[in-house]
Amino acid sequence: MSRATLRAEDVTLAYGHTTVVHGVSLSVDEGGVGLIGESGSGKTTLARALLGLLKPRSGRIVYGSRELPAMGRGERARFRGAVQPVFQDGSEALDPRMRIGASVAEALTAHHRMDRAAREARIAELLADVGLDPALAARRPHQLSGGQRQRAVIARALAVRPEVLVLDEPTSALDVTVQARILDLLQRLREEHGLGYLLITHNLAVVDRLCRTSHVLYAGRVVETGATRDLLTRPAHPYTLALRDAVPRIGVPTAVPAAVTARPAGTGAPAVADRGCPFRHRCPLAVDRCHAEPPVLRDAGGGRRVACHRAEEVLSGALRQ
Repeated sequence: MSRATLRAEDVTLAYGHTTVVHGVSLSVDEGGVGLIGESGSGKTTLARALLGLLKPRSGRIVYGSRELPAMGRGERARFRGAVQPVFQDGSEALDPRMRIGASVAEALTAHHRMDRAAREARIAELLADVGLDPALAARRPHQLSGGQRQRAVIARALAVRPEVLVLDEPTSALDVTVQARILDLLQRLREEHGLGYLLITHNLAVVDRLCRTSHVLYAGRVVETGATRDLLTRPAHPYTLALRDAVPRIGVPTAVPAAVTARPAGTGAPAVADRGCPFRHRCPLAVDRCHAEPPVLRDAGGGRRVACHRAEEVLSGALRQ
């Protein structure tokens, strides 16, 4: 049976009078989709809308053939079971007063009727599936390591047999070796369970492991989208290039111009322009057109779309010269 698709269609999101996501469209079905951008780019806000926690100012969030606001009570309950979140910090996602087994059981009780023996067997199965000793069900979150807590959060999400996981920076709070184990786990679960997932991150190396396609978000706008491998090997937008080259590689010096990586003085978030390209203040290729005319997503060949007036020059290596 084909899995339902979770989609954002031209979604705009705002907090009060401040718009933080501008007309974003993406689709999450079987396989992995990456949503990439630095802090403040709108990634988590969009994730909350996809989970039904925020109402768009405009546009639609659709699961299968139904828009979320049009769902009845039963449909909403099925949606909450089918689309599950995994947040970045297991210590915050788990109730410190509850034992791990009780946290997983809470999800089972909410969505399935089963007797105590069946419930305990399912908890043990879920913990084993994510690489945890079932005996850890008796412990509380503070008695587990960071990696173990994150595995417990994933086990709880899997308890209701979801079709889609929304993974918000699931490895950012972990050290490098534990990150690798969690990524291995997510890759195995995707293959074994046929899960679709949206992976939210600022790290292109992470989406390379798990996602076939990716969307790069800057100041609430998609600036580039396409196959993840293409984004890694030949970025078409200066911002994607900056994100890629921000990943340290042994023996390879960082080659991104300072104009790309530096933020405007006195700000802690990406510059948002009222006209022109939102990235123009940080882009060494910006010209008069970039200041006057906002770029739109356009075809760059090979299934790639990019919002940059000078994408062809980025692809040709002009930013390195």
